[in-house]
Amino acid sequence: MNQNKPLTPLNNYEKGVAIWLTGLSGSGKTTISLPLVEKLINMGYRVQILDGDVVRQKLTKDLGFSKEDRDKNIQRVTFVAQQLVKHGVIVVCAFISPYLSEREYARSEIGNFIEVFVKCPIEVCEQRDVKGLYAKARSGEIKNFTGIDDPYEEPKNAEITVNTSTSTLDDEVDQIIKYMKNTNYIS
Repeated sequence: MNQNKPLTPLNNYEKGVAIWLTGLSGSGKTTISLPLVEKLINMGYRVQILDGDVVRQKLTKDLGFSKEDRDKNIQRVTFVAQQLVKHGVIVVCAFISPYLSEREYARSEIGNFIEVFVKCPIEVCEQRDVKGLYAKARSGEIKNFTGIDDPYEEPKNAEITVNTSTSTLDDEVDQIIKYMKNTNYIS
C-alpha cells in the first residue's frame, strides 16, 4: 500500500490546509478552534484539531519550554500537520508558537497554510487565565512564560487577524470560514 498517495477528497473542492492559530496563552486559540472544527465537520469536511495543551500531554511531554524545546515541539507538530494536509485533511492547529521562525518553518513545510493571529492584549489574557499561569510567571514560579519573560513575536503577514478582546466568537469563526471560501480551500 502506497502511504504517500493522497486520499480521495470528499468533494471536488476539498484540499488539505493547516489553519494555524497563534497568540498568547489565553488569547482564544482553543476557544476559536472548537466551533471552527465543528462548523467545518458539519459542512462535510475531514478535520483534525491539534491543540497545544493536548499535544504537550501526549506527543511532546518530554519537552520543556526553552527556545530549543519549543522549536522541537513545533517541528513535531508541523510533521503531523503536513501528513494530514497531504491527505486532504483540514488541520486546525492551536499553538502559542511564539517565534516567527518556527511559524515560517511550519508554513514552508506544510505548504497549504493559513496563519491566524489571535490578537489579544496581555491584560485581557491574564484576566481570562483560569489556570493562574500568568500569576505564577509574574511571581517567578514559572520560567520562560511567553509574554512575561519569553517573547511573543507577532506575525508580520498573517492571512487573518482576529482580535478576541473586541470581536465575537461567531464573527471570528465566520472570518476564517469566509477566507477559506475566498481562497478555494472550501466551497
